[in-house]
This record gives sequence, C-alpha cells and structure tokens, in this order.
Amino acid sequence: MPRVQANAFVDWFNENSTEMVSGLINIAIIVVLALVLRAIVGRVIDQLAKRMVNSRERIDKAKAKAASRVIKQNNESRGERQRQRAGTIASVLKSVASFVIFGIAFVTILGQFGINIGPIIASAGVIGLAIGFGAQSLVQDFLSGIFMMVEDQYGVGDVVDVGDAVGTVEAVTLRVTKIRDLNGGLWHVRNGEIMRVCNMNQDWANAVVELPLDYSVNLDEAKAVIQRSIDEFADNPEFAPKIIERPDISGVVGIGNGAVTVRVMVMTQPGDQWSIGRDLRAHLKAGLDAAGVRVAYPILPLANAGASQSG
Repeated sequence: MPRVQANAFVDWFNENSTEMVSGLINIAIIVVLALVLRAIVGRVIDQLAKRMVNSRERIDKAKAKAASRVIKQNNESRGERQRQRAGTIASVLKSVASFVIFGIAFVTILGQFGINIGPIIASAGVIGLAIGFGAQSLVQDFLSGIFMMVEDQYGVGDVVDVGDAVGTVEAVTLRVTKIRDLNGGLWHVRNGEIMRVCNMNQDWANAVVELPLDYSVNLDEAKAVIQRSIDEFADNPEFAPKIIERPDISGVVGIGNGAVTVRVMVMTQPGDQWSIGRDLRAHLKAGLDAAGVRVAYPILPLANAGASQSG
C-alpha cells in the first residue's frame, strides 16, 4: 500500500512538475518586479521631495527680491523645516506606494496558485467602500493634512490662529495638529476641521504700536519726538538684527475720548514682532517722558450727566 501511494505521488509530480516550476518562476518574477518597482517609485518620490525643497527655496528668494528688500531670515532653520516637511510627505507617499504595489503583487501571486481572485477583488472593493463611508471624517483629516504639508501652511514652532485654538504648533501629523496656547493648554485640532489658518511666523511680521497722546499736545512736535525715539531704537545693536525695515510713523489713526492716537509700525523677523513691540513701547514711553509729551487719560463721564434736574 505505501508503495502504491509513493508511485501515485511520483506520477503526480512528473505530470505537474512543469507547471509547478513555471508557477514558482512566475511568483519569483512577480516578487522581483514588485521590489524593483517599489525601489524605483521610492527613488522618484525622493527626487520629487528634493525638487520641492529646492523650488520652495527659489520661490522664497524670488519673493524677497521682488519685494525689493532683504529679509534676513535664519536660512538654516528654514531649510531644515523644508526638509522635514518634504521627508514627511515622502514617507506618506512611500507607504501608499508600498501598500498598492505589494497588494497587487499579493493578489497576483494568489492567482498563480489557482485561487479565483475575482471574489477577493470584489470583496475588497465592497469593504473599501464601506470603510470610506464609515470613516469620511478620517479620510478628510488625512487629505487636509497632506495638502497642509504640501502647501507649507504652517510647521512646528509657528504661532497660528486656527479659530478656537491660538498658540504655538508643537506637532503636525496627517490627522491632527497639536497647538499649545498662551495658558499652557494643549489643543488637539483635527486637520479636516481647520477652515482657515493665520500663520504669524512666515516670511515677515509687523509690530504695531499705538500711542494715545493727549488731545492738547502739539502733533508736529510729538511726531518729531517719536521719530527720534524710534530711530534710536532701530540703531540699537540689541534690536537691529530683528528688524527688517526701519520703523515709521503711520500717522494719526484715531481721535476721541481726549486722545489723538498715533500709530508706529516696524517690520520684523517672523516671531519677533511681540518682543519688538514690547521693547518699542517701553522705549517710546521713556522718550515721551523725557520730552514732556503727555499721553491721554480716559475722560470719565460725570455722575448724572445728561439727567434732567428738577427743583
């Protein structure tokens, strides 16, 4: 009996050996092609990411040149940010490419074993459709995250306003953005829920200082005092590296409640507008005090003002 079974196995092997060898060769070819295709796609993605970084750097230089000013930014940190962003996008694209390529290769290998792959493909389509409907918000978050990274809307360390959350970006993923607010609270904001973003750390910023001067002051003399004060501030070696363009007086922006409001603006490096604004206010206050220029005090309404008096 064992001899009969052995002979049957030998006969079966002789009859199917050609097909088995052919199938193994086909499987080996499929695996090799999948690995080669994945390597080629990965190389292409890396080149595209590198080109994206170089293109962004050229665009930044062109924007600065077109604006006829030299924006003295930290090129090293900015370049590192661009490389990190490109690396994140490349990693996501590589993962998607690997899933698609190896998934197709796996289904093709099943076909080499004689398995009917039609029902498998149909089932995968139905499952994918169900997941797509059930996880629409998740898909929206991922797509929004990809576009945010591609468009460089913000990055780690930027101060942003995304609506309810205002603060410093601590982490950016494809699904959520983590923002630390001024009070120390950490906000987890879904990318799909971010309708608009105000980035306060891109390219340049403005420090805006408004001075409520007393209504009785001589405006021309007050402006001369303010101009001298902001010139001294701009020439200070401590603040000069943070300033892109010298401060100037925008003019009178308000009259009321016993005050004439004069606005001063200074273009600063991104992220330095708050510290420059604080230091400039202190410097202007000292300059106004030294020159005897009075600032306005709020005029409070008198008690029972406007009320009818009866005798």
